[in-house]
Amino acid sequence: MRADAFLAAAEALPLASLDEIAGGRGVVVVAPHPDDESLGCGGLIAQACAFGLSVRVVILSDGVGSHPNSLSHPPDRLRRLRERETLDAARALGLGTDHVSFLGLPDRFVPRCGTDAGTAADRIADAIGESGADTVLVTWVHDPHCDHKAAAAIVRLARERAPWVRLMEYPVWGWSLPPYTDVGDSPLGVRLDVSHHLDAKRAAVASHRS
Repeated sequence: MRADAFLAAAEALPLASLDEIAGGRGVVVVAPHPDDESLGCGGLIAQACAFGLSVRVVILSDGVGSHPNSLSHPPDRLRRLRERETLDAARALGLGTDHVSFLGLPDRFVPRCGTDAGTAADRIADAIGESGADTVLVTWVHDPHCDHKAAAAIVRLARERAPWVRLMEYPVWGWSLPPYTDVGDSPLGVRLDVSHHLDAKRAAVASHRS
């Protein structure tokens, strides 16, 4: 299926309640970079927090690839800055900062397999267990960024450790795919109405100033 047809079909998927998506318990949001959690799932996180559901956010990479070779923002400074921005975004969404984990994998080089990927999968499985989550959300496997594809692969490893969880994917860079790109079968899934939480989502996205 072409990407343009896939994304149009995704925008026409039926609406579901947060209970149907989260199973009435909780969710784990896995983001390849600091900001993907706000861009892809900010409205869902805000709604889940407002409803009192358990939410965990796991950021895979250190995010330092956004300013390569910068003199004003060398890697260590940029990593700390992007972590602070992510915690500010979490607060804007109503999420406690103790529910956000940073795994510190190298930006642009998040592994899809091997020891580091397995360790990341263990951390995600831990987040599932701690939160009692029934659903894990991660970036779409066809997102045109190597770290986004790696995130999807790591979550599949985590699901081997927690096979009961429901896996859902959200596009970020996928919206910019060339229309003719082949992305496989038609989309399955649902949409969530987050219109009541757009201000919180906008505030979260704006927190990622860097």
